[in-house]
Amino acid sequence: METVILAVVIAVVVLGALGGLIVGSRRRKPLPPPPPKTPDITAPPAEPHVGDEAETPRDEPRRTIEEVDLPGGPAVAVEEPPTVEAPEIEIPEPTAGRLVRLRARLSRSQNALGKGLLTLLSREHLDDETWEEIEDTLLTADVGVQPTQELVESLRERVKVLGTRTPEELRGLLREELLKVVGTDFDRTVKTEPADRKPGIVMVVGVNGTGKTTTTGKLARVLVADGRTVVLGAADTFRAAAADQLQTWGERVGAYTVRGPEAGDPASVAFDAVKEGKEMGVDVVLIDTAGRLHTKTGLMDELGKVKRVVEKHAPLDEVLLVLDATTGQNGLVQARVFAEVVDITGIVLTKLDGTAKGGIVVAVQRELGVPVKLVGLGEGADDLAPFEPEAFVDALIGD
Repeated sequence: METVILAVVIAVVVLGALGGLIVGSRRRKPLPPPPPKTPDITAPPAEPHVGDEAETPRDEPRRTIEEVDLPGGPAVAVEEPPTVEAPEIEIPEPTAGRLVRLRARLSRSQNALGKGLLTLLSREHLDDETWEEIEDTLLTADVGVQPTQELVESLRERVKVLGTRTPEELRGLLREELLKVVGTDFDRTVKTEPADRKPGIVMVVGVNGTGKTTTTGKLARVLVADGRTVVLGAADTFRAAAADQLQTWGERVGAYTVRGPEAGDPASVAFDAVKEGKEMGVDVVLIDTAGRLHTKTGLMDELGKVKRVVEKHAPLDEVLLVLDATTGQNGLVQARVFAEVVDITGIVLTKLDGTAKGGIVVAVQRELGVPVKLVGLGEGADDLAPFEPEAFVDALIGD
């Protein structure tokens, strides 16, 4: 009996404990949150869409560009690109009589020869010693040995026949004899007008430092002054500034310049220049060539190549050799070397107004058998003049 009562008590205790556990766990479990209220949604403004199948745009008020207020602040100025002005075309002065106009400049450095000879010839007694002085004066002036001997011999004969000598007679006598050695029978025209075609083709050669590129530019001015149209070929591709320098000269008178890459093929530039000149229908094409050292075989070969390539278009009308008149006998050495490669047809003497002696005109003509056609008498743009023997001799002996 007691056993049954004990079992019942135990069962009641166990059931009570289980019931307390269940009730405690229910108290600790959080209740689920209440359902949220429906929020008020504001529709975003219409966005642009892509394609025709895009959503139909909402009807919204729109403003024109005039109604839109721009942000404040100073207006930003838009800089326009600078306009590049074309260089002003210059009108060179006429070439007719240019050497006469420049006579005073020429005579400043050349009078020593003429005055020296007149002083010696004016002596009362012309003995052998005096004639030797006359000969030395001519040699010092770079006239050359052979022309000097011929001139002295002719002067001795004429003075002996003349007898008494007034200053006017001596000046006339010396003028006649100097004209003989300078030469009045040369054709000094720069050939730029072939009868059967256009354009005339002129190649300018010479060593660097003689004023070759500058002379080419000044020659373009001479031709333009005479009413000719010109294309320049910058075939001196081995000197960085040569093409720029030549183009500047051309722009001044409205001449077009054909140029190639630096250190490029000179013959190719020369070929293109002649081709361009033919297509443009100009009167003359001037080709400036390279002139590093006249003793370099490579340079001489290059000149020969330029000549051959140009002549695929047409024969050269002129090959002008530019010489620095102040170099004297060294200029004759240069002349010989260039004459072996290309057929020199004319000579340009630059810097004749400096320390040059006028006799170089005689010497170089005798050396090559070709005439001096142009002379440079200064740094001015129009200081290149056609050579006129009479004006030159008059400048030598003075008034």
